[in-house]
Amino acid sequence: MSTFAPTLFSGKRYAVVGLGKNGLPAALGLRAMGAEVVAWDDNPASRAVPDAGIEVRDPTSGPFDFDALVLSPGIPHRLPKPHPAAVRAIEAGVPILSDVELLYQAVRASGSRARFVGITGTNGKSTTTALLAHIIEQAGTPVAAGANLGPAALSLPLLPHDGVYVLEMSSYMLERLASIRFDVAVMLNLSADHIDRHGDMAGYALAKRAIFDRQVSGDLAVVGIDDPGARDMAAWLDTRPARVVRVSGSEVPLASGPALPGAHNVQNAMAATAMARFLGVPDEVIAVGLRTYPGLPHRQQRIVTIDGVTFINDSKATNAEASEVALVCYDRVIWIAGGMAKEGGIEPLVPLFPRIARALLIGRDAPDFAATLTRHGVPFDMVGTLETAVPAAFAAAKADDAPIVLLSPACASWDQFTGYDQRGDRFAELARGMQAGGI
Repeated sequence: MSTFAPTLFSGKRYAVVGLGKNGLPAALGLRAMGAEVVAWDDNPASRAVPDAGIEVRDPTSGPFDFDALVLSPGIPHRLPKPHPAAVRAIEAGVPILSDVELLYQAVRASGSRARFVGITGTNGKSTTTALLAHIIEQAGTPVAAGANLGPAALSLPLLPHDGVYVLEMSSYMLERLASIRFDVAVMLNLSADHIDRHGDMAGYALAKRAIFDRQVSGDLAVVGIDDPGARDMAAWLDTRPARVVRVSGSEVPLASGPALPGAHNVQNAMAATAMARFLGVPDEVIAVGLRTYPGLPHRQQRIVTIDGVTFINDSKATNAEASEVALVCYDRVIWIAGGMAKEGGIEPLVPLFPRIARALLIGRDAPDFAATLTRHGVPFDMVGTLETAVPAAFAAAKADDAPIVLLSPACASWDQFTGYDQRGDRFAELARGMQAGGI
């Protein structure tokens, strides 16, 4: 592994809008490669860019003469309303790109033939990304993982010819690609999400499908077949040049480990296995990787066990489908849920309600969840915050003989937190604090 040449993008000029976890590394990375960068964030508090020769100003305040606009994934360029910088870019014919596209351009401009793996799906993409990277590491192959699952793409190192980039791709990122070709691409599953950004389910599916764009006959396309949307995409892939491998949660993986519970993780393991085999990793090494995979924070992460009650952080479950794959793993739980609900709320979880001994509801849309639970006779308490929910959950677990306290909110977190990671970290802090307090 090495760094990119400081003159790689000399003569190029980029506007970077949105200076958070994605945008700031993009601005710094482009500048380090010799590009001229104009950076901006609508939030004044986020404009404190390290002194690296980056001009901080609104790029719409003058001529829009850039080679590309790098727009952070969370900022819309079409729906529900385009950002002013995106409007200017479209008017000027300036491409709107993700930092993943620019990483690909930088790697190829550097002469490296490192392979690119793209992983998407409504759920499971973070686990599959980290799992595949772990397996590749076991094989001793140079690997760098990131993108939607941090680190940001342009903070990743330059890999040699035999290296592999394993990149988690959100639908927002997939809308902003131009030339990248994934040697291996996977679409795990497809259910309604981000409809405000894509207009409707068809628009969302089209964005996800872009991960297979530009693939050729020597490439691999992996697709799940456990839901109708993914099966439709599998049928479409059969008309494309890449070799297609279908994966399902009903299969038997090479090995299993404690960090991969449930049928959904079987599908993730099968996808990682298919990709690793394509990349030349022997089955015995893949099996070791599956057994030793440590798991990810906020994805069914076991935090602590207190007096027989285990606290599990599944804060990454930001929609009902993600919470479903957690709930099916446990027979009887105290469920902490709520926040900013997605379309449909928790109606898809009704078949799993018998597993819920009691629900503790937090966040903005707790009243909507309460109405659904009331209709189906599930006991619940409106507790408002995690600070109230965690001790109440422990008490309920003891009273109702439920050995699991599961934070799996089925909601986005932005009403109370900066992201699902901060929400999960706070849950873990509160649970560990209870243990430290001798509860």
